[in-house]
Amino acid sequence: MAKFPHDLTETIWTLKRQLLDVIDAATSTELTLFDRYGETNETIVLLDELKSVSERAVPWFSRLSNFQLRMAESQPNISSDMLNLVHQSIDRIQMELPAMERSIEEIKTEWNLS
Repeated sequence: MAKFPHDLTETIWTLKRQLLDVIDAATSTELTLFDRYGETNETIVLLDELKSVSERAVPWFSRLSNFQLRMAESQPNISSDMLNLVHQSIDRIQMELPAMERSIEEIKTEWNLS
């Protein structure tokens, strides 16, 4: 396996955990909202928003996993193009994660779903 910086490896693992947490939180909040209030005119938009949050996080998780696999298979070194793609994805995920988390928290707060 090609070696890449330890901090890059840790960043990827951290982001994957955060993305899994977002997927879990969005899905469980969606289920709780549906179970408590059903699918009404008031909740349908929020249920769709929660589904959308989860659907936005899944491809990012998959992309990071694919990067990890591709980097592990790289020999003897990881190409600079690959590293650039990884860094671009990390930057984008780090920008999007807070908005995804905030969307979930706002719905939880608004509907007392904590």
